[in-house]
Amino acid sequence: MSKLTTIIAATLLVFSQVGFTASKDEIDAEIKAALDELYKTSAAAKELSSKAKGVLVFPSIVKAGFVIGGAYGEGALIIDGKKVQYYDNISGSIGFQLGVEKRSEVYMFLKADALKEFRSASGWSGGGDASVAVAVWGAGGVANVESIKEPVVAFVFSPKGLMYNLTLEGSKINKIDK
Repeated sequence: MSKLTTIIAATLLVFSQVGFTASKDEIDAEIKAALDELYKTSAAAKELSSKAKGVLVFPSIVKAGFVIGGAYGEGALIIDGKKVQYYDNISGSIGFQLGVEKRSEVYMFLKADALKEFRSASGWSGGGDASVAVAVWGAGGVANVESIKEPVVAFVFSPKGLMYNLTLEGSKINKIDK
């Protein structure tokens, strides 16, 4: 993501920050609901989460755009069933776009070194700083858990179910205080 795109997205989001910022309790409740929905939709996600060293959940990322777009969401990293740190997820884009969408993203860190690298980074790009696989679904909506070799797997879904052919490029994830 170019610096110009980042600046534009940040500016758009600063002016609307009040509408996006949630309390710790609100984020926690949304995380539980998002994970419940994901596990109901995908047995593979539930299986992978039991093997994950950490699970980063953004229950609600809102993306809006009219030529210039931005997206923002807040979530938390869960390790051994406990929320250990809160994060925001911000991105920006320029190009043909019109509308608003809401989606959830769940990152599962399957390798301890990938989790360590994420936690020690001052800012992390899901599509750039690590090898992240967006979960791919086969016939009948089944993911092959055995074929996953990347250290981080991302599940992207909406209230309408799992989403296909999505990219995480341009998303910047940073620690926040809650």
